[in-house]
Amino acid sequence: MSGTPSTKESPLVNTQAAKSGKDPVYKRILLKLSGEALMGTEKFGIAPEVIGPIADEIIAAQQMGIQIAIVVGGGNIFRGVTGSAWGMDKAAADYVGMLATVMNCLILQEVLKSKGAQVRVMTAIAMPSIAETFIRLRAIRHLEKGRIVIFGGGTGNPHVTTDTAAALRAAEIKADSVLMAKNGVDGVYDDDPRKNPHAKKIERISFEDLIRQGLKVMDPAAVSICKENNIPFVVFDFAKSGSIERIVLGEKVGTLIGTRVGGAK
Repeated sequence: MSGTPSTKESPLVNTQAAKSGKDPVYKRILLKLSGEALMGTEKFGIAPEVIGPIADEIIAAQQMGIQIAIVVGGGNIFRGVTGSAWGMDKAAADYVGMLATVMNCLILQEVLKSKGAQVRVMTAIAMPSIAETFIRLRAIRHLEKGRIVIFGGGTGNPHVTTDTAAALRAAEIKADSVLMAKNGVDGVYDDDPRKNPHAKKIERISFEDLIRQGLKVMDPAAVSICKENNIPFVVFDFAKSGSIERIVLGEKVGTLIGTRVGGAK
Protein backbone atom coordinates (compact mmCIF):
# COMPACT_ATOMS: atom_id res chain seq x y z
CA MET A 1 0.00 0.00 0.00
CA SER A 2 1.20 3.49 -0.80
CA GLY A 3 2.23 5.85 1.96
CA THR A 4 -0.09 8.50 0.49
CA PRO A 5 -3.76 8.27 1.37
CA SER A 6 -5.81 7.07 -1.60
CA THR A 7 -9.20 5.52 -2.18
CA LYS A 8 -8.05 3.80 -5.37
CA GLU A 9 -7.39 0.07 -5.13
CA SER A 10 -4.45 -1.27 -7.12
CA PRO A 11 -3.07 -4.71 -8.01
CA LEU A 12 -0.86 -6.29 -5.38
CA VAL A 13 2.87 -5.78 -5.43
CA ASN A 14 5.00 -8.85 -4.82
CA THR A 15 7.12 -7.22 -2.11
CA GLN A 16 7.34 -10.10 0.35
CA ALA A 17 8.33 -12.59 -2.33
CA ALA A 18 11.03 -10.21 -3.50
CA LYS A 19 12.43 -10.07 0.03
CA SER A 20 12.50 -13.86 0.26
CA GLY A 21 14.27 -14.27 -3.08
CA LYS A 22 11.70 -16.89 -4.14
CA ASP A 23 8.77 -16.83 -6.51
CA PRO A 24 5.42 -18.12 -5.23
CA VAL A 25 4.32 -21.45 -6.71
CA TYR A 26 0.67 -20.42 -6.45
CA LYS A 27 -1.03 -17.33 -7.84
CA ARG A 28 -4.50 -17.85 -6.37
CA ILE A 29 -5.35 -19.88 -3.27
CA LEU A 30 -8.42 -20.74 -1.26
CA LEU A 31 -7.91 -20.89 2.50
CA LYS A 32 -10.33 -23.09 4.46
CA LEU A 33 -10.69 -22.07 8.10
CA SER A 34 -12.79 -24.27 10.35
CA GLY A 35 -14.97 -22.62 12.95
CA GLU A 36 -13.40 -24.81 15.63
CA ALA A 37 -9.97 -23.46 14.71
CA LEU A 38 -11.17 -19.93 15.45
CA MET A 39 -12.12 -20.90 19.01
CA GLY A 40 -8.54 -21.52 20.11
CA THR A 41 -8.81 -22.80 23.67
CA GLU A 42 -12.28 -21.32 24.14
CA LYS A 43 -15.43 -23.44 24.16
CA PHE A 44 -17.48 -21.07 22.03
CA GLY A 45 -17.04 -18.13 19.68
CA ILE A 46 -13.81 -16.59 18.44
CA ALA A 47 -10.62 -16.17 20.44
CA PRO A 48 -9.03 -12.74 19.83
CA GLU A 49 -5.56 -14.24 20.26
CA VAL A 50 -6.34 -16.57 17.34
CA ILE A 51 -8.10 -14.41 14.76
CA GLY A 52 -5.55 -11.56 14.95
CA PRO A 53 -2.54 -13.68 13.98
CA ILE A 54 -4.62 -15.45 11.30
CA ALA A 55 -5.42 -12.08 9.74
CA ASP A 56 -1.74 -11.12 9.86
CA GLU A 57 -0.79 -14.36 8.08
CA ILE A 58 -3.41 -13.78 5.38
CA ILE A 59 -2.28 -10.21 4.75
CA ALA A 60 1.40 -11.22 4.68
CA ALA A 61 0.65 -13.80 2.00
CA GLN A 62 -1.44 -11.34 0.02
CA GLN A 63 1.43 -8.86 0.05
CA MET A 64 3.47 -11.49 -1.78
CA GLY A 65 1.14 -11.02 -4.74
CA ILE A 66 -1.12 -13.96 -3.94
CA GLN A 67 -4.86 -13.71 -4.62
CA ILE A 68 -6.67 -15.07 -1.57
CA ALA A 69 -10.19 -16.38 -1.12
CA ILE A 70 -11.39 -17.82 2.18
CA VAL A 71 -14.12 -20.23 3.23
CA VAL A 72 -14.98 -20.15 6.93
CA GLY A 73 -16.85 -22.83 8.87
CA GLY A 74 -19.33 -22.15 11.65
CA GLY A 75 -18.69 -24.93 14.16
CA ASN A 76 -17.53 -22.47 16.81
CA ILE A 77 -21.07 -21.09 16.96
CA PHE A 78 -23.37 -23.89 15.84
CA ARG A 79 -23.06 -27.36 14.35
CA GLY A 80 -25.78 -29.18 12.44
CA VAL A 81 -25.18 -32.34 14.44
CA THR A 82 -25.92 -30.40 17.63
CA GLY A 83 -29.23 -29.26 16.21
CA SER A 84 -30.08 -32.81 15.23
CA ALA A 85 -29.45 -33.89 18.83
CA TRP A 86 -32.02 -31.29 19.90
CA GLY A 87 -34.56 -32.85 17.57
CA MET A 88 -34.20 -30.22 14.85
CA ASP A 89 -34.76 -31.20 11.26
CA LYS A 90 -31.35 -31.80 9.64
CA ALA A 91 -31.95 -29.27 6.87
CA ALA A 92 -33.06 -26.58 9.35
CA ALA A 93 -30.01 -27.25 11.52
CA ASP A 94 -27.74 -26.94 8.49
CA TYR A 95 -29.28 -23.58 7.59
CA VAL A 96 -28.53 -22.32 11.10
CA GLY A 97 -24.96 -23.52 10.60
CA MET A 98 -24.77 -21.56 7.34
CA LEU A 99 -25.79 -18.40 9.20
CA ALA A 100 -23.05 -19.11 11.74
CA THR A 101 -20.47 -19.14 8.93
CA VAL A 102 -21.67 -15.72 7.81
CA MET A 103 -21.20 -14.35 11.33
CA ASN A 104 -17.61 -15.60 11.26
CA CYS A 105 -17.09 -14.09 7.80
CA LEU A 106 -18.24 -10.64 8.93
CA ILE A 107 -15.98 -10.72 11.99
CA LEU A 108 -12.97 -11.84 9.95
CA GLN A 109 -13.73 -9.14 7.38
CA GLU A 110 -13.66 -6.43 10.02
CA VAL A 111 -10.41 -7.72 11.55
CA LEU A 112 -8.76 -7.76 8.12
CA LYS A 113 -10.10 -4.30 7.27
CA SER A 114 -8.77 -2.93 10.56
CA LYS A 115 -5.32 -4.03 9.38
CA GLY A 116 -5.65 -2.22 6.06
CA ALA A 117 -6.89 -4.99 3.76
CA GLN A 118 -9.59 -4.59 1.11
CA VAL A 119 -12.17 -7.33 1.73
CA ARG A 120 -15.45 -8.54 0.29
CA VAL A 121 -17.83 -11.07 1.85
CA MET A 122 -19.93 -13.09 -0.61
CA THR A 123 -22.68 -15.42 0.56
CA ALA A 124 -24.35 -18.41 -1.07
CA ILE A 125 -27.72 -17.23 0.27
CA ALA A 126 -28.81 -13.69 -0.61
CA MET A 127 -28.24 -11.26 2.27
CA PRO A 128 -27.96 -7.95 0.39
CA SER A 129 -27.95 -5.79 3.52
CA ILE A 130 -24.72 -7.31 4.83
CA ALA A 131 -22.87 -9.03 1.97
CA GLU A 132 -22.74 -9.58 -1.76
CA THR A 133 -24.46 -12.62 -3.18
CA PHE A 134 -21.93 -15.03 -4.68
CA ILE A 135 -21.42 -14.56 -8.41
CA ARG A 136 -18.44 -16.45 -9.78
CA LEU A 137 -17.15 -13.85 -12.24
CA ARG A 138 -17.60 -11.05 -9.71
CA ALA A 139 -15.60 -13.02 -7.13
CA ILE A 140 -12.79 -13.52 -9.65
CA ARG A 141 -12.85 -9.81 -10.48
CA HIS A 142 -12.52 -8.91 -6.78
CA LEU A 143 -9.48 -11.19 -6.53
CA GLU A 144 -7.91 -9.66 -9.63
CA LYS A 145 -8.35 -6.22 -8.07
CA GLY A 146 -6.39 -7.28 -5.00
CA ARG A 147 -9.32 -7.81 -2.65
CA ILE A 148 -9.55 -10.69 -0.22
CA VAL A 149 -12.82 -12.55 -0.80
CA ILE A 150 -14.52 -14.42 2.05
CA PHE A 151 -17.22 -16.92 1.12
CA GLY A 152 -20.00 -17.56 3.63
CA GLY A 153 -23.14 -19.66 3.79
CA GLY A 154 -21.52 -22.85 2.57
CA THR A 155 -23.00 -23.83 -0.80
CA GLY A 156 -26.43 -22.56 0.22
CA ASN A 157 -27.69 -26.14 0.41
CA PRO A 158 -28.24 -28.36 3.46
CA HIS A 159 -26.52 -31.73 3.79
CA VAL A 160 -23.31 -30.25 2.35
CA THR A 161 -20.20 -29.58 4.45
CA THR A 162 -18.07 -26.44 4.37
CA ASP A 163 -15.20 -28.65 3.16
CA THR A 164 -17.25 -29.34 0.03
CA ALA A 165 -18.09 -25.63 -0.21
CA ALA A 166 -14.36 -24.85 -0.10
CA ALA A 167 -13.58 -27.36 -2.85
CA LEU A 168 -16.48 -26.11 -4.97
CA ARG A 169 -15.52 -22.44 -4.64
CA ALA A 170 -11.88 -23.32 -5.37
CA ALA A 171 -12.95 -24.99 -8.61
CA GLU A 172 -15.24 -22.10 -9.54
CA ILE A 173 -12.60 -19.41 -9.08
CA LYS A 174 -9.88 -21.65 -10.58
CA ALA A 175 -7.73 -21.61 -7.45
CA ASP A 176 -4.29 -23.20 -7.71
CA SER A 177 -4.59 -24.85 -4.30
CA VAL A 178 -6.77 -25.27 -1.22
CA LEU A 179 -5.04 -24.65 2.11
CA MET A 180 -6.76 -26.53 4.95
CA ALA A 181 -5.90 -24.70 8.17
CA LYS A 182 -6.03 -26.86 11.29
CA ASN A 183 -5.46 -25.91 14.92
CA GLY A 184 -2.71 -28.03 16.45
CA VAL A 185 -2.66 -30.56 13.60
CA ASP A 186 0.41 -30.24 11.38
CA GLY A 187 -0.65 -32.60 8.60
CA VAL A 188 -2.09 -36.00 7.76
CA TYR A 189 -0.98 -39.11 9.67
CA ASP A 190 -1.41 -42.81 8.96
CA ASP A 191 -3.17 -43.09 12.33
CA ASP A 192 -4.49 -40.75 15.02
CA PRO A 193 -1.31 -39.28 16.60
CA ARG A 194 -3.27 -38.41 19.75
CA LYS A 195 -3.98 -42.09 20.32
CA ASN A 196 -0.97 -43.69 18.65
CA PRO A 197 2.44 -42.17 19.54
CA HIS A 198 3.99 -44.15 16.67
CA ALA A 199 1.71 -42.66 14.02
CA LYS A 200 3.72 -41.44 11.03
CA LYS A 201 3.18 -38.13 9.33
CA ILE A 202 2.57 -38.24 5.58
CA GLU A 203 4.33 -35.41 3.76
CA ARG A 204 2.82 -36.04 0.35
CA ILE A 205 0.11 -38.34 -1.00
CA SER A 206 -1.89 -38.68 -4.21
CA PHE A 207 -5.66 -38.35 -4.32
CA GLU A 208 -5.89 -42.02 -5.29
CA ASP A 209 -3.84 -43.19 -2.29
CA LEU A 210 -5.74 -40.87 0.03
CA ILE A 211 -9.01 -42.48 -1.04
CA ARG A 212 -7.60 -46.02 -1.09
CA GLN A 213 -6.18 -45.73 2.42
CA GLY A 214 -9.40 -44.24 3.76
CA LEU A 215 -7.64 -41.25 5.33
CA LYS A 216 -10.29 -38.81 6.55
CA VAL A 217 -8.89 -35.39 5.73
CA MET A 218 -11.99 -33.84 4.19
CA ASP A 219 -15.27 -35.37 3.15
CA PRO A 220 -15.34 -37.58 0.02
CA ALA A 221 -17.33 -35.07 -2.05
CA ALA A 222 -14.69 -32.39 -1.44
CA VAL A 223 -11.86 -34.77 -2.32
CA SER A 224 -13.69 -35.75 -5.51
CA ILE A 225 -14.07 -32.12 -6.61
CA CYS A 226 -10.38 -31.38 -5.98
CA LYS A 227 -9.33 -34.55 -7.79
CA GLU A 228 -11.53 -33.92 -10.82
CA ASN A 229 -10.27 -30.35 -11.13
CA ASN A 230 -6.64 -31.19 -10.30
CA ILE A 231 -6.58 -28.81 -7.33
CA PRO A 232 -3.99 -29.89 -4.74
CA PHE A 233 -4.63 -29.15 -1.10
CA VAL A 234 -2.34 -28.73 1.85
CA VAL A 235 -3.26 -29.67 5.43
CA PHE A 236 -1.25 -27.57 7.90
CA ASP A 237 -1.19 -26.14 11.41
CA PHE A 238 -2.02 -22.44 11.13
CA ALA A 239 -0.80 -21.89 14.70
CA LYS A 240 2.76 -22.19 13.39
CA SER A 241 3.74 -18.67 12.39
CA GLY A 242 4.57 -18.11 8.73
CA SER A 243 3.00 -21.35 7.50
CA ILE A 244 0.88 -19.80 4.74
CA GLU A 245 3.83 -17.81 3.39
CA ARG A 246 6.03 -20.91 3.38
CA ILE A 247 3.37 -22.96 1.59
CA VAL A 248 2.88 -20.47 -1.23
CA LEU A 249 6.66 -20.33 -1.67
CA GLY A 250 6.68 -24.09 -2.24
CA GLU A 251 8.30 -25.15 1.03
CA LYS A 252 7.40 -28.44 2.69
CA VAL A 253 4.74 -27.61 5.25
CA GLY A 254 2.10 -30.00 6.53
CA THR A 255 0.83 -32.61 4.07
CA LEU A 256 0.43 -32.01 0.34
CA ILE A 257 -2.37 -33.95 -1.34
CA GLY A 258 -2.25 -34.01 -5.13
CA THR A 259 0.32 -32.27 -7.31
CA ARG A 260 1.84 -28.90 -6.50
CA VAL A 261 1.71 -26.23 -9.18
CA GLY A 262 5.21 -25.77 -10.54
CA GLY A 263 6.31 -29.24 -9.45
CA ALA A 264 7.55 -30.66 -6.15
CA LYS A 265 10.35 -29.02 -4.22
